[in-house]
Amino acid sequence: MIVTFTANPSLDRTAPVEGAVTRGGVHRLGVSTTEPGGKGVNVSRCVALAGVPTIAVVPADDRDPLLTGLDAIDVPYRNVPVGQPVRSNLTITEPDGTTSKFNEPGATLTEEHLAALTNTLVAAAREAHWVVLAGSLPPGAPAAWYAQLVRELRTLGTRIAVDTSDAPLQALADALPGAAPDLIKPNSEELGQLCGRDGLALEQAAENGDWGPVLEAARELIGKGIGAVLVTLGGAGALLVTPEGAWRATPPPITVASTVGAGDSSLTGYLLADREGLAPEARLRRAVAYGSAAASLPGSQIPAPSQTNPDGVAVTAL
Repeated sequence: MIVTFTANPSLDRTAPVEGAVTRGGVHRLGVSTTEPGGKGVNVSRCVALAGVPTIAVVPADDRDPLLTGLDAIDVPYRNVPVGQPVRSNLTITEPDGTTSKFNEPGATLTEEHLAALTNTLVAAAREAHWVVLAGSLPPGAPAAWYAQLVRELRTLGTRIAVDTSDAPLQALADALPGAAPDLIKPNSEELGQLCGRDGLALEQAAENGDWGPVLEAARELIGKGIGAVLVTLGGAGALLVTPEGAWRATPPPITVASTVGAGDSSLTGYLLADREGLAPEARLRRAVAYGSAAASLPGSQIPAPSQTNPDGVAVTAL
């Protein structure tokens, strides 16, 4: 069982434009799609497509369109009513794969909501192999909430993955090693936030063949108690660092259609491979295969296993 927690879920509308977006211009949109979203929800969607048990824990009222969308694609969930609609996000995709996102802040959570969500998550996590804490935090949630949840979930013996950014990520970093998860999945910008480095410079170095700076930053996090660091670097590939070693992977050639959900799919690929007991190299290969497959799909589509190409991913030990 893989349980996901999305503190700030969304209805994700994705619309393509025929050409490049021009600020202040008028653009004609193609056919749009709307999917239940949020990072943890995306992971649960991807897990469900692989035929693996999952539960998505979300703040949402019983008849919210988010839950209707999850029912339609057979993704199990446990929801906590908050008396407010789930936010709507808009993503514009250009023909070259450039993605522009416009995200609402989300429903405001009270102390009662926070407590109910924590209790619901802990109850679901008792049967979980992995628990995923993912995405931004909504108004009303303290920046240190993920760090607090890691400490509480740790007592259950489940494994914990965190994928977030900005203030919640910094709060998690400040709480290390006491709130160290078993896995984090930063991109280059988030890795920079964790380690006080220039994330763009880290990604550019990897794109130019120098993986040393990214490796050094990831190893710094391993030294602070995090079990594994999976760094996704877009077209440059990904890096996996554990206490036992480090590996980099380059993706198969694809035509990028949309980057929405690619990082969430990468995380899913890693978790599914870990659930099967595969070695670190194979976990990384599966992660990159899933992320690449998601990037090749339009809108916010999530890949099924049959749409991935692990054999096309090259993995090298560092």
